Amino acid sequence: MRLPSIFRFLPVLFIYLSSLSANGQVGVGTKPPQGAELFIDGSQKMLHEKWTYWAGPRLQATLPIKWNEVKDPTGKGKAIDCFDPAAAGGLYGAADIVTKKEFRDFRAHVEFFITEKGGNSGVYLQNRYEIQILDGDTTSHGMGALINESKSPYYAYLGVGKWNAYDINFRAARFKEGKLVEQPLVTVYFNGKKVHQNHPISQVWGGPNSGIGGGNNGGKGITDIPGGLKLQSEGHHVLYRNIWIKPQELKTAQTDF
Repeated sequence: MRLPSIFRFLPVLFIYLSSLSANGQVGVGTKPPQGAELFIDGSQKMLHEKWTYWAGPRLQATLPIKWNEVKDPTGKGKAIDCFDPAAAGGLYGAADIVTKKEFRDFRAHVEFFITEKGGNSGVYLQNRYEIQILDGDTTSHGMGALINESKSPYYAYLGVGKWNAYDINFRAARFKEGKLVEQPLVTVYFNGKKVHQNHPISQVWGGPNSGIGGGNNGGKGITDIPGGLKLQSEGHHVLYRNIWIKPQELKTAQTDF
């Protein structure tokens, strides 16, 4: 018996619906919602306008930013290649870039494309807390992991030669009379799959070369200072496009969406 044509579209409909969260679409191709600002559109013009090198203790790069504008490997548009000569050999912190704007609570979308096996970069929330980008690593230091805080959700990774996406909802640490009273929290979708749900973050990992407060009490001395979104250069050709950020004010300790 031949099924009505509507049934033939059900698998496609299911895939589409599975990429939606309670607050809208997630995954590759998600457009900025109202109130969000685009930070990477693939052009060097926007790169130079909205980003700068992070002036950490290991900084070796000099402005203007040396990350190149390249053709999108999938055929349309442009992307930004995170390879920087100053970070050759994996010298993280030597040529990382950070948004000129700083944030407390925010929603963010980041699309990345790893060009070769072992490709390595990273996304830092508030220039502190890393969501890893590392092909081939399934550990708590691997792809999609909140560094040293969670296991790698490697199952959600689409692989080398394909665009991948993080959708992030982040709530900054809360302080009272100068003391930390609530840990930072984050929910992350990886290619439309929820992989971290309202996950607490205990510290800044990686030492002073990693981000704000990394050298403060072994990374445990989190401070009440806003920070930008940072992208890491470690001598690999990892591409970025369609990065947007929407500032928020999350009054309760909840980031799930």
